[in-house]
Amino acid sequence: MEQRIRVLVAKPGLDGHDRGAKVVACALRDAGMEVIYTGLHQTPEMIVEAAMQEDVDVIGVSILSGAHLTIFPRLLKLLKEKGIEDVILTGGGIIPEGDKKDLEKAGVGLLFGPGTHTKEIIEYIQEAVKKRRASA
Repeated sequence: MEQRIRVLVAKPGLDGHDRGAKVVACALRDAGMEVIYTGLHQTPEMIVEAAMQEDVDVIGVSILSGAHLTIFPRLLKLLKEKGIEDVILTGGGIIPEGDKKDLEKAGVGLLFGPGTHTKEIIEYIQEAVKKRRASA
């Protein structure tokens, strides 16, 4: 029996708009993944701590506030410090294309914008986890 993919969906910062994060969380759950939703107003430290406690494969971060160039690098740094760099860090929100490319070069997985079909997110996570597990 194949191990289910465990995904932590997180909403960092002061942005209180979480409808998109909840839609994605439900879609991932309906696709057979185990989903942990942290709720609103999480710090990067809280997100990484939850990821460690829940032993997740993926952290999906929803950012609409414009803080993506601060939050994603901080999450990457914390994941490295905690020795859990094998967790896939992905997310979405209002992120300009140039910033997406810079973040992906830094080690963040694929980033999704408004209007992305949930099927695309599901397929990305399934493929990324499959590759990660095969290389472990």
